[in-house]
Parts: sequence; structure tokens; C-alpha cells
Amino acid sequence: MTDLSYEARGRRYCDEDIYLSSQLREAFDVALCHPTGALALMDRFDVVLVRNSGPVIYYPDQYEAFREHALATGARVFNELTGKADMVGKQYLVDLYQAGYPVIPTVAGIEGLDRLPDCQAYVVKPEFGADSVGLRILDQTQLRGIGEGDVLIQPHVEIDYEVSFYFIDHTFEYALYTPDPAQRWQLRAYEPTQADLGFARRFIDWNGVGHGIQRVDACRTAEGTLLLVELEDLNPYLSLDSISEQRRQRFVRQLTGALSELASADLPGR
Repeated sequence: MTDLSYEARGRRYCDEDIYLSSQLREAFDVALCHPTGALALMDRFDVVLVRNSGPVIYYPDQYEAFREHALATGARVFNELTGKADMVGKQYLVDLYQAGYPVIPTVAGIEGLDRLPDCQAYVVKPEFGADSVGLRILDQTQLRGIGEGDVLIQPHVEIDYEVSFYFIDHTFEYALYTPDPAQRWQLRAYEPTQADLGFARRFIDWNGVGHGIQRVDACRTAEGTLLLVELEDLNPYLSLDSISEQRRQRFVRQLTGALSELASADLPGR
């Protein structure tokens, strides 16, 4: 399930999914389908692989119908639809922050502002946004003027770089980082320390998704601390063009194995 026409800032979603589908065809019969047509086709296939389908805010009714049908019929969906992170909005950032996890301080709405550290600027984003849609950076005066709505507020944190950790099921695959925070999608290979992997695995374990690709996005603060920015558990862009051919082929092999395992699994309702 992909949207080859979706235009993302700084990335070409279509290139990644064309490449990935061509590789998976060596092991499977593969069909590409726009997310708005998935409901009509999904019962004809063993597994639905959700890839670069764009933010579901652009087709909420169709996505909800797809999700309800998959859950009702026991359809095999990769990523499985049990995710507690971006799959169901960004409230998890508020919850994890309150629970003491290493997350960028996050509150829901202006009423929670006193729970954030003092700063000169704040990041305001929709609770159900994605791909930076609707994101604003506001100073304290502007912040007091925002209206009611489902928004999250975070301090604008000074960082050294952003880093992403990519997992298939619960297996770490690779990591990439952004040397220049102003160039989010100009990525370089990153060799994580054991502490880095422990940080990322903590969120993978918390989410409990057994079958799927997840991307743990974090930032390294000026003090050297890693903080979670986002746990993408629905349709994470993989930046496959930013890793070596060897790692790319390994990723394809791992994904092929994970999909084969899911396709042969005896799931409830099937």
C-alpha cells in the first residue's frame, strides 16, 4: 500500500517504494495499491505491506475503514495495527514524558505550558499531524494567542544532530544521522553505541509491535543527551538511498524473511 504520487519535502517516496517492490518481487507476487483502494483489494492477498502511503490525515475515512476491516477479518498487516505511537496520533509523547521516559518535553495544549522548561521558542504541532504538516515555531507571545485545538507543545530544544534507528520487528537494522539539523534529510551512516541502542530498544519494547518496520527518531542535545522526537510505527520512510548497497540488500533479506514469517503465521480470524 503506497502513494507513488505523494510529494514529501526533501524525499522521493516513490523511488524508495519502486525499488523495494522490485526487490520483493523476487520472493512474492507484489501489487502496488493506493491507500484509498486498499479496502477493495486486501482480501485477495496474504499480507498488506504499508509503506510510503503519506499521512493518513489526507484520507482518514478510507484509512479507518481499512483498519476496521483488517482488525475484523484478522488480515495480516505489516506493520501490525497494534502500535501505540504515531499510528494513533502523538499523545504518546505526552504520556511518555509524564512517565519519565527520555522524550522531548511535551504537553497537550496551552494549559500544560507550566510543565515545560522555560525557553524562548516553542514547537507547536497537531496531535494527528505527520510529515511536519501544521508544525509551527512560536515565541511566548505568539504561543499565548493560539486557539483551542488538538495541539502538542514542546520547547524548541537546541540540538547537535538528529539520529534515526531503524528496526524490522525487534531487530536493529541500521542508523542514520543528520550532521546539519537544518538539513533533515541529508543523512549519513551512524554507528550507534550500546547506550544508543539501549535507548532506541526501550521504545521498541514499549510499543510491542511484533511485525513491522519502526523508526526511532531522536535528537542529541547540546548536553549530550538523547531524547525521543518521534516513534514512527505506521509507514516510516526508510532513506534506503542513504545506506550502503550491502546494508540495503541485508535490509531486503530481513524484510523478506519477516514478511514470509507473517504470511505463514496462524492468526486469529483467518
